[in-house]
Amino acid sequence: MAEKGGEPLSWDTRIKIAIGAAKGLVFLHNTEKSVIYRDFKASNVLLDGDFNAKLSDFGLAKFGPVDSNSHVTTDIVGMYGYAAPEYMSTGHLYVKSDVYGFGVVLLEIITGMRVLDSSRQPHQYNLVKWTKPLLPNKNKLRNLMDPRLEHGYPFQAASQVAELIIRCLNPQCKLRPDMEQVLGKVEKISKMEMTPKDLKAQTKHLKDEERRLRKRSSTLPTNHGGIGHTGGGHSQHEYQSY
Repeated sequence: MAEKGGEPLSWDTRIKIAIGAAKGLVFLHNTEKSVIYRDFKASNVLLDGDFNAKLSDFGLAKFGPVDSNSHVTTDIVGMYGYAAPEYMSTGHLYVKSDVYGFGVVLLEIITGMRVLDSSRQPHQYNLVKWTKPLLPNKNKLRNLMDPRLEHGYPFQAASQVAELIIRCLNPQCKLRPDMEQVLGKVEKISKMEMTPKDLKAQTKHLKDEERRLRKRSSTLPTNHGGIGHTGGGHSQHEYQSY
């Protein structure tokens, strides 16, 4: 997840984007006739120059259920990977089907990876199936976080985002939080600051990275008396901008 110029987005900016997108879904779900967005995905979240998020492309949106109905039934369309399992299997669309899609995008936001990516190992192709079992494990969560954040985030906040993602991705629609609850949680998370332990981990990471780059530079062949430099990478991560 990077700006157009290639600079990675900070933790605070990513959370700001999540809040803006959540507000959009809350608005749709709470109109006089609730609207189900149905096609919530990263590419449908647009940003202005200040990274305020706006939802776009309402072509697949549907009015929500009325009277005593809990869902609407419709043709299965939309983006595989973001669509809720109950919708993909039955065509039944619930207001909380959007919550699932939000959970997927939130997962992309913290990992910097696309939901589907054939360049990853076969078992890692689907980001949700691969990472969801790993999110509760703090050590594994650290390894899943976008490395371009360079530990510049409150880990407790990241843990709470991971917990929220798990709730949003619950295969049972009725057990997912509604978008108002999701928004409230993300807003609370946005107020969390880095602890001394977080700052220490960030400093250690930056020093380790500096040593790694120096060591790598010293082993590269010289070119006309100069030393070549190459940037580091993370093979599992693909970065995208909204």
